[in-house]
Amino acid sequence: MPDPMPDRPAGRTRAPWPWRRQGCILVSMDLPALLAKYDRPAPRYTSYPPAPFFRDAPTQEQAAARLAALPDAPVSVYVHVPFCRGLCLYCGCHTQAVRGDGPVARFVPLLIREIERVAALVPRGLPVSHIHLGGGTPNILPLPALAQVMAALQSAFTRQGDTTVAMECDPRLLDAAYIRGLARLGFTRVSLGVQDFNTQVQAATGRVQPFAMVQDQVRALRMETIEAINVDLMVGLPGQTPDSVAATAHRAADLAPSRLAVFAYAHVPWMKRHQKLLEPHGLPGREARFAMARAVEAVLAERGYTPIGIDHFAAPGDALHAAFRAGRMRRNFQGYTEDAARVLLGFGPSAISALPGAYQQNTPDMASWARAVEGGDLPVARGCVLHPEDQTRAAVIEEVMCTGAAVDAGLAHAARLEELVADGLAARVGAGVRVTQAGRPFTRLLAACFDAYYAPEVTARHAKAV
Repeated sequence: MPDPMPDRPAGRTRAPWPWRRQGCILVSMDLPALLAKYDRPAPRYTSYPPAPFFRDAPTQEQAAARLAALPDAPVSVYVHVPFCRGLCLYCGCHTQAVRGDGPVARFVPLLIREIERVAALVPRGLPVSHIHLGGGTPNILPLPALAQVMAALQSAFTRQGDTTVAMECDPRLLDAAYIRGLARLGFTRVSLGVQDFNTQVQAATGRVQPFAMVQDQVRALRMETIEAINVDLMVGLPGQTPDSVAATAHRAADLAPSRLAVFAYAHVPWMKRHQKLLEPHGLPGREARFAMARAVEAVLAERGYTPIGIDHFAAPGDALHAAFRAGRMRRNFQGYTEDAARVLLGFGPSAISALPGAYQQNTPDMASWARAVEGGDLPVARGCVLHPEDQTRAAVIEEVMCTGAAVDAGLAHAARLEELVADGLAARVGAGVRVTQAGRPFTRLLAACFDAYYAPEVTARHAKAV
């Protein structure tokens, strides 16, 4: 089967974002009018087609055959831990709040069985380039349970000397003893979910974690030689202002992380009903959200971080920074990555696998996932077979999301593309197109020009693009 994210055509290389050398003049209208005009939802394009178009229901035989046919080449592994101690009101993830340890204790043996089931199908000793534990809250797993999961992965796959082993962590559940355990288990990167250091914003969103706590954890991570540290921030939350998020950005930079992700809050209460609890606190409007994102970007650039893609910042020396500069950066379900693996294997409820010629996603329902695993089945609920045109468009959209440019605009929706060009958000370059400096925040809309599935009745289920 063909690759769902095929390599770029021969001779094509990825240059750093061209917008960084361009002017910042909006051609046809002022900023408020521009934001109003483009106040549209769009996918985040961590896959193409986007997940709402995973409408196939692969049989057990089909799902197993795709795994058995994998080439003997490095793969990336994602493990989804669908539990948290409490639900943050902004959360859009597949997770559930649990008070006791029972659900987690029942989950771990089933997760190991799923890993073993897949390992029995794929080529023996398949090398792994990247292991990422996400959630939910992966560090809700007690250290002995986490050790069992890592042992299962070690048995299923061959970890190489340069394999990245990463985990997302809730700082409220992290301490020095847990950090020592992460180091013993071979973790090389930790991502701390901060969102905001402002105490009023933390109270409104249900995520209270003092700066001093996070600072102590960063020191402890470095003492255990875990130097690759990510900090996740968020803009668009109740109580935030451009000045307040700039202050948070300065405090985050004081921690000297190697990488920061600055996500725009996605208000999707039709999918996540608990988000409605934020509405009485007042959500910032589009102009305020835009100003917040620009304020954070200005601070982080001043503090020496390079803007990467649409929402990442990396310090010189970080692996993502090097991949970006070399034109090797990619985009997958975890966002921007330096990982070159073309296959991603997902484990746990809702996890998605990217396989040659297809995507397939586990059921997000915990009970259904557990029944499938207990019965010896693969817990796959839906998927998508990629046709040749899907593969071509996938490569172009990934190019736009990673470099801000496409060398060939021939597949673009003409009217949508010309609208962006007329407003100074994109520019023609020979047969291709690129975002301008002014257009960088609108990059997802440029990518949508190459999306054959982009339609209001579906994209309305996505968060706003800007």
